[in-house]
Amino acid sequence: MSAAFNRATRGSTVLVGSVLLVGLVVVLAAGVGVAALDAAESPPDPVRPTVLSLSVSGETVTLTHEAGAPLDVRSLRIRVTVDGDPLASQPSVPFFSARGFHPGPTGPFNRAADPRWTVGETASFEIAATNDPTPVAGSRVVVRVFDGETPLAVLRTVAS
Repeated sequence: MSAAFNRATRGSTVLVGSVLLVGLVVVLAAGVGVAALDAAESPPDPVRPTVLSLSVSGETVTLTHEAGAPLDVRSLRIRVTVDGDPLASQPSVPFFSARGFHPGPTGPFNRAADPRWTVGETASFEIAATNDPTPVAGSRVVVRVFDGETPLAVLRTVAS
């Protein structure tokens, strides 16, 4: 190999290596930028609100899970008022027999049932005559449902 050829190619090798290195850095930076922008523009997963419905027939209070994530009734608190007055004894769900209520609530409010309350399931309890006030036809009944200390729903209806 001649010395002239060796001197002519040594400078181009450094130049080609530098160009390849800069190109690699540009491609990597573009990939990271695209990934970062894609992550920043992605909306968060929507939160499905809990939707419950209420009906009161005589002394029977029935709640239906209409929509939202499953609920663990062991962490729920229920507060009932009749014509603006709170029940003397509030239901402690789940239960089987409790002061102020007829034994054997239905659905996930019953201690023997699956505590996971899912969409489409109903849960009910009956207010005993020993509780005060008891709903009668035309009474305004409000049921507040809490998950721990967090309010989940405020349900209102007129007893039939």
